[in-house]
Amino acid sequence: MAVPGYSQDVKDIIRKSEEIRRGVESSEAEMTMTIVRPTWTRTMSIKSWAKGDDYALILVLSPARDKGTATLKRQKEVWNWVPRIERTIKLPPSMMSQPLLGSDFTNEDLVQEVSIIDDYEHKLLKDSTIQGRKCWKIELVPHEDVAVVWGKIISFVDQKDYIGMRSEYYDEDGYLVNVLQVLEVKPMGGKAFPTKIEMVPADEEGHKTVMEYTSIIFDKDISDSFFSVQNMKRVR
Repeated sequence: MAVPGYSQDVKDIIRKSEEIRRGVESSEAEMTMTIVRPTWTRTMSIKSWAKGDDYALILVLSPARDKGTATLKRQKEVWNWVPRIERTIKLPPSMMSQPLLGSDFTNEDLVQEVSIIDDYEHKLLKDSTIQGRKCWKIELVPHEDVAVVWGKIISFVDQKDYIGMRSEYYDEDGYLVNVLQVLEVKPMGGKAFPTKIEMVPADEEGHKTVMEYTSIIFDKDISDSFFSVQNMKRVR
């Protein structure tokens, strides 16, 4: 679908937005994840690697009790490594909607077993303004033959820097479940980058998870073999 006044289609906008977030070829990042609840707050340090649509690895650096816990995506397979019990767990598709490390992000949000470029239909809606940035508003509906977590996603992509400023996640019945929003945009990795993001459940007051990037390197040469079950257990 062509975008009126632009020499590109909606899928191209989504693709460019994904490239801003994770690089054209790959990314290596460090971040802190703060889980906020009405009566407590918990912060974790995380390192992540990603390569294209097929490979991703997320490693917990701290706190000590969770250090070494890892989630691996290798093509269509997703694995967890839990060093406390020395157990490797292969996640079935039904587990992709479960919380990642007890946060408000799901396994699907960060590992992305399903491609939002290839596995969804994209429809351009009315332009919107998010935090002073003029954005394309895009509706993403999954293809009928694809097993997905979300029934629909509404994404707001900045028309200048292609940063995904906000995403609304709906279930199959059309109810809003989670809202992802960018809190800060700063230069990082050689470009404007969403350095601080927040995931907020729609129906759980006082719950949110904040992800803040401390560093990111784009398009570093990472071999496919890095993303293995064996390496998931020993990577640091």
